[in-house]
Amino acid sequence: MSDSSDQESIFATVKRLIVAEAPAALATIIDGGNEASPNGAKLLVQPDAPTMGSLGHDDLDRVVIRDALGELASGTSGVRHYGATGEARQDDLSIFIESFAPPPQMLIFGAVDFTAALSRVAKVLGYRVTVCDARPVFATRQRFPHADDVVVDWPHRLLDNVGKDLSQRDVICVLTHDPKFDVPAVISALQTEAGYIGAMGSRRTTDDRNRRLLEEGVDAADLDRIMAPIGLDLGGRTPEETAISICAEIIAMRAGRLAPSLRDADGDIHR
Repeated sequence: MSDSSDQESIFATVKRLIVAEAPAALATIIDGGNEASPNGAKLLVQPDAPTMGSLGHDDLDRVVIRDALGELASGTSGVRHYGATGEARQDDLSIFIESFAPPPQMLIFGAVDFTAALSRVAKVLGYRVTVCDARPVFATRQRFPHADDVVVDWPHRLLDNVGKDLSQRDVICVLTHDPKFDVPAVISALQTEAGYIGAMGSRRTTDDRNRRLLEEGVDAADLDRIMAPIGLDLGGRTPEETAISICAEIIAMRAGRLAPSLRDADGDIHR
């Protein structure tokens, strides 16, 4: 059972984690509490750290930890119901699991005009934006003031470092047309758990890229993960219109909605 000093320590830790944009989920018994598991008991769950607090029973803690990590992975919060010792399909206890997930990430590869527009729109949608390009003359803070990070490096090398931390909430957009950039970047992107991978280019560029990816050992199932040509078929031409079509496709894919993606259409992109 959590006493007041435990809860103060938990609240202080939550505050620190929020400031650091570190993921955590706080489970609180809100109804049905008993002597062992009173209302207000708390359990703080982090993906790669020991838990803090307790809901009063080891089996209950174990089940709630599992569910809290699930809520955290999807960036959602909600009330779940359990038996007194964590039994499923019972409603003795109502437990609110509140996720404190860091902002979803958008990694944009290629320091081009479309990147500046996409980084602006993505920030409005709450993404933490990283722009990456190996060319220092193009990858500058002055050109991409809305990005949280501007990284001068090869895209695949950046993904080798951060790719393991990406989840279904995260996005990778490859906006380069250079084979020495985009093929290694897409191959590395496919090795992550990113929920959206998009690549810019005409249908000819896309077909040529797909051929090269298959030659590099990418299989058909992985190839199907790539939204290319990137974006919805909205008829956009300007960088800003293209950025909106990309973000609209991301939203539709995340929500499980059918939308007219350029990848699934035929004919010229700019009709």
